Amino acid sequence: MPKIFEKEGYRFFFYGNEHSPIHVHVRHGAGEAVFAIDPEVDLREAVALNTRQLSRVKELINEHVEVIRQAWHEHFR
Repeated sequence: MPKIFEKEGYRFFFYGNEHSPIHVHVRHGAGEAVFAIDPEVDLREAVALNTRQLSRVKELINEHVEVIRQAWHEHFR
């Protein structure tokens, strides 16, 4: 489970056997969410994260979207 980065208690990662399109998993406490990255950052699913947390996660993804893309391409080339 390659970790991309961690910020404010949110852990951004993907699994080693992922599939396209590019997306990122986010874990915080007992909560988890999955966001698509392309063509834009968009929530795909979430469990046990509230609206405020999901908004913050989306902001963090947008701030680090190039880091996420680069990590994806390096791991899955």
